[in-house]
Amino acid sequence: MHQAFAPASSQHDAIRHDWTADEAEALLGLPFNDLVFAAQTAHRGHFDPNRIQLSTLLSIKTGGCPEDCGYCSQSAQHETELTRERLLPLDEVLDAARRARAAGATRFCMGAAWRNPTDKNLDTVLAMVEGVKALGLETCVTLGMLTGGQAQRLKDAGLDYYNHNLDTSPEFYGRVISTRTYQDRLDTLEHVRAAGLKTCSGGILGMGEGRRDRAAMLCQLANLPAHPESVPINLLVQVEGTRLFGTEQLDPFELVRTVAAARVMMPASWVRLSAGRDDMTDELQALCFLAGANSVFYGERLLTTPNAGAERDLALFARLGIRFEEAEPPGREEPGACHRHEAAEAGAAAVGR
Repeated sequence: MHQAFAPASSQHDAIRHDWTADEAEALLGLPFNDLVFAAQTAHRGHFDPNRIQLSTLLSIKTGGCPEDCGYCSQSAQHETELTRERLLPLDEVLDAARRARAAGATRFCMGAAWRNPTDKNLDTVLAMVEGVKALGLETCVTLGMLTGGQAQRLKDAGLDYYNHNLDTSPEFYGRVISTRTYQDRLDTLEHVRAAGLKTCSGGILGMGEGRRDRAAMLCQLANLPAHPESVPINLLVQVEGTRLFGTEQLDPFELVRTVAAARVMMPASWVRLSAGRDDMTDELQALCFLAGANSVFYGERLLTTPNAGAERDLALFARLGIRFEEAEPPGREEPGACHRHEAAEAGAAAVGR
């Protein structure tokens, strides 16, 4: 007789930093219902299960990146139809942030296609961060690799989150990128953490990796000195002209399993269902929310690729009874902590109906 999986020490809110790849792979391989149950248990220990956080992502500098990331339409080494653009002016960025705020987003993310920012470029981004912050939005940027001093300047300007994805496992990484090392990525995350910024770091699924690679990637994230406060799980958006165009499509259940394992391994982090939602069915997205995803990018585009439209999102959230997460209060230390009591009350009320 099969024995259902129970989270470590039967504690749905256990925070661990000692996961092994074998453990993570076994977690991913659990019977689907057991894995989703474990993820739901962990999720409800830290968050209201019927709330979702909305972020909006804007490309502030598009194309011409010298990196050779095999998935990216912005690489100068790929022949895509992308039009290169200079760094956007401040007023355009702030207008976009105002529109995002009016649409319900609480976090505004800005991405620039750089290997790393120059100090001159960083000056311009700092003004953007200050302006967006003044609108009452959380701020996030992704600018490539950072030095410790650059991370500190971003912190001083009021930046909340820095995004720098690990993308995949250390073992598979070389098949995707050759122009920077895995350690380069880990070093940037260390600079971000040392500056006191919140970390946004996740991965991309469907690049031809195996389940073991997805397990190893989750271990890298979960075994950092502090779990990333935000963990984006991206599904590869295949763009013609990129090296990974034509890669075999990932089994959708593997996406759900990875979301669920991320929730179990990093129970207090926001887990964001990120790139690829435009091609997901409503049913697949609902399964990902059931498995612990509680954040999405909201709006028509993600940097250079299509995103699920706002009208479709609103209709789906209404059908599922999902409400928007309000802006985090200043000084909140632990993601999801303020929702534990509310989530417990909601669960008790549901049982009592």
